[in-house]
Amino acid sequence: MLFGACCNKQETATEVNTADVVMQNILNRKSVRQYTGDTIPAATLEQLLRAAQAAPTGRDWRPWSFVVVTPDQDLEAIFGDNHNMRMFKQAGAIIILCADTVHMGPTRDNPDGPDVAQVNHLWRDDLGAATENLLLAVEAYGLGACWTACYPYPDRMNPIRQSLGLPATVVPYAVVPVGVPAGETQPKDKWDPSRIHYNRW
Repeated sequence: MLFGACCNKQETATEVNTADVVMQNILNRKSVRQYTGDTIPAATLEQLLRAAQAAPTGRDWRPWSFVVVTPDQDLEAIFGDNHNMRMFKQAGAIIILCADTVHMGPTRDNPDGPDVAQVNHLWRDDLGAATENLLLAVEAYGLGACWTACYPYPDRMNPIRQSLGLPATVVPYAVVPVGVPAGETQPKDKWDPSRIHYNRW
C-alpha cells in the first residue's frame, strides 16, 4: 500500500483513496505543448489561480500577482520574439506569474510599527511554489500547461514589463499557457532511488 509504513491502521478507505488521488495527480503532471485553442471557463481559471495562491510563502508575504492574457490579444507585442509563441497562440489562456520583489509592511523586529519597504529575498521560492501549485491544479482539471521560463532573461521579461505596465519592483517570473490538450502527452517517470540519502550523504 502506498505510504503504508506511515498510515494508521484505523484509517478509512476514503482517506487512503484521497492519498492515492493526490499522488496520482502529482505523478501524472506533465508539460503539454499543444492545445486545441478552446477557451478556458472563467470559473476554472479562478480555481487554478486559487490553487496558485494557496502555495507556501516566506513570512506569509505573498508577493505574487497574476496577469491572465487571452490569445485574442496582440501576443507578439506582449511577449516579443519568444520561441514559445506557437504554444501561446494555441492556448485557451496564458497566465503570467509575477512577483513583487519589495514588501511593504512592519519589520520583524517591530511587528506593530509602521509599514516600511523591505527587499523580499524569497520571492523566487514563493513563485516557484505558486507555479507548481498552478500546474498541479491544471492536471486535476484535465487540462494541459507548460512552465515556460521568463525570469531571469531580459529578452523575455522586458517586453512583458513594458507592454503590460508592470511596476518597477515587479518581476515577470514565469509564463504558463493553459489549454485543452491536443493529443495525448505521457508523464515522465522521474523516480530515482539513487538520489535519496538517509541521515547522511
